[in-house]
Amino acid sequence: MHNQDSTVDYSALKEKIREAGRQLGFSAVGVARAEPGPAVEKMREWLAAGCHGEMDYMARHAELRAQPQQLHPGTITVISAAIDYLPHRKTADQPDEAAISRYAQGRDYHKLIRSRLQKLADTITKITGPFGYRVFSDSAPVMEVEFASQAGLGWRGKHTLLLSKQGSWRFLGDIYTDLPLPPDAPVEEHCGTCTACLDACPTQAIVAPYKVDARRCISYLTIELAGPIPEEFRPLIGNRIYGCDDCQLCCPWNRFAQIGDPEFSPRHGLDTATLIDLLAWTEQQFNDRLAGNPIRRIGHERWLRNIAVALGNGPATVDAKNGLKMILAHPSPLVREHVTWALARLEG
Repeated sequence: MHNQDSTVDYSALKEKIREAGRQLGFSAVGVARAEPGPAVEKMREWLAAGCHGEMDYMARHAELRAQPQQLHPGTITVISAAIDYLPHRKTADQPDEAAISRYAQGRDYHKLIRSRLQKLADTITKITGPFGYRVFSDSAPVMEVEFASQAGLGWRGKHTLLLSKQGSWRFLGDIYTDLPLPPDAPVEEHCGTCTACLDACPTQAIVAPYKVDARRCISYLTIELAGPIPEEFRPLIGNRIYGCDDCQLCCPWNRFAQIGDPEFSPRHGLDTATLIDLLAWTEQQFNDRLAGNPIRRIGHERWLRNIAVALGNGPATVDAKNGLKMILAHPSPLVREHVTWALARLEG
């Protein structure tokens, strides 16, 4: 636990932390008070409306989000950090290609950001001596976008992601701490009257500005949803087999995005793979090749479910039909159901 020391210049310390963050490859570092404020009420309304779908953990841990001190006792300050991840400018726009959300084409960001935040904490320890802290990267109930916007790293876009004049292709991480650092000032919002993200969403999941109904969102349907994908959404998913970037691809601010940290460069050809190539991966290959990649979390069964849907939305080629027929007798009823649906589409 850090004892507040009247001789410490916390403003100067904050600037040293920012500089250390830059040296570690963070694109922005800011400071907020550990008080989520009005965002908590919005979150509770969103949960009450059932917009979180089957993500039970969102509801289960709502109060931990609302009260940072419950997650890490003694917390009074949040150090918020962002890191660029845009791997390239290419999009999988051919129907036989696999569209994989850009954040998932390379290494698992959770570990990478946590280890960098830990290095940042180690640097702070060298300056101040021991202090109370805990590092997070999308790994616990933390209101990351809220703290990042309070800390001046950007503003909440209408798609609910953090947006800045450098775009939105950024991972966020946080350090909860007992250091009484002075908070940064939030930046002005710059979405204006633009509705590009609402208009671009293939399933109309952004039901109002700043409100996403996860049950309609392709990222939710392809990653979080364990069971069958509702039939009404299958044709709208196109060739997206893991996540969806459409609300970011259309955002005017992303014209100014920088190519990200090379640590996130695509691996195993995930940026150029065809659906047929990926359909052929055995469970063993799936687990081996995607070790250290966020995609592995969904497991081989959901992977095949998603690829079957994408093939069903693509051209009725001999290869597509044969590939699907090869797994028509798959042991998983979930896979069989989606393969049957896809074949009916291609043969109809």
